[in-house]
Amino acid sequence: MDREEEVQEEAQEEEVQEEEEVQEAQEEAQEEAQEEEAQEEVIDFVSLERELRSAVQEDNKLRRENSAKLRAASQSLTTYQEFRDIVLSCHLKPLDQKERRGAGRHTWNPLELPSNHTPSIP
Repeated sequence: MDREEEVQEEAQEEEVQEEEEVQEAQEEAQEEAQEEEAQEEVIDFVSLERELRSAVQEDNKLRRENSAKLRAASQSLTTYQEFRDIVLSCHLKPLDQKERRGAGRHTWNPLELPSNHTPSIP
């Protein structure tokens, strides 16, 4: 009977060891799952801010274009091209008075003579 008791004790010890191993494996799996969840919860603020700025810019563009469409529709335009030009140029801003005054007259063609200049004939 001593041998039978030893075999039973060994079997019980093996069962306990197997249960402990299974429990350890479950605990490790839970820890890994918690680590994965923690990694998923990390927020990348740089990309989030970039995405937000992009969304705000897109929203501003849509509002600006819609406003231009409504403004163009209320005017008496003769062609679709005029309507399209108004919508496509809605992002442009008019010049301030300071900008108009400071600009002066630029001669884009350096070969052009001033209007008050009379050519001399040799």
